[in-house]
Amino acid sequence: MRERKKVINLNKQTIIIALSILIFIAAVVAVSFYLGSKNGQDNQQAEYSADHQGQSASEEKFNSFMGQQAPDFTLYSYDDKKVTLSELKGKKVVLFFTEGVMCYPSCWNQIAAFGKDEAFKKEDTVVFSIVVDTKNEWDTAIKKMPELGTSTVLFDSSKIISKEYGVLSLPSSMHKGQFPGHTYLILDKDGVIRFVKDDPQMAVRNDELRAELEKLN
Repeated sequence: MRERKKVINLNKQTIIIALSILIFIAAVVAVSFYLGSKNGQDNQQAEYSADHQGQSASEEKFNSFMGQQAPDFTLYSYDDKKVTLSELKGKKVVLFFTEGVMCYPSCWNQIAAFGKDEAFKKEDTVVFSIVVDTKNEWDTAIKKMPELGTSTVLFDSSKIISKEYGVLSLPSSMHKGQFPGHTYLILDKDGVIRFVKDDPQMAVRNDELRAELEKLN
């Protein structure tokens, strides 16, 4: 009888120990799952913050050009004319940084619209559409839309000028860090930047640009 009680007691102890072990294992698994989930959320939040901080930094750099002397550059046009920005003092200058050939039809429409608008052909006003394409690529574009040839296009194939102006990672860029999107600057006759606009809607902005030019002497 005593032996039987001992066996029963041993079985109870074994069951209690087994249950304790199972509860402990379950607790460890639950804690591990919780910590893993929390770390995943923290990583996602960190990535989200990094992305948005980078985007804000790009916009901040671009907007900081307001009231500053425009960075000088020398680029060549489609008809092989050398254009140096610092030599254009005394003229109001519109710069349109655009993705170019790949941005059809939005950017093409804006470039063609410049060529049709007499307001941008005044003696004291010049407009340059700056693309990162090659001349050969632009040959193909002009064959498809001859109106593109009525506006002055400058080639920044190395993207050096686009980087300097901070236009490669703005919201309008469809290929962040690689290509500009749809971005405008207006310089006064002293070469100071008086207007900046990045346009994710990629519209034709002649009316708005004309109004801004009229504010300048």
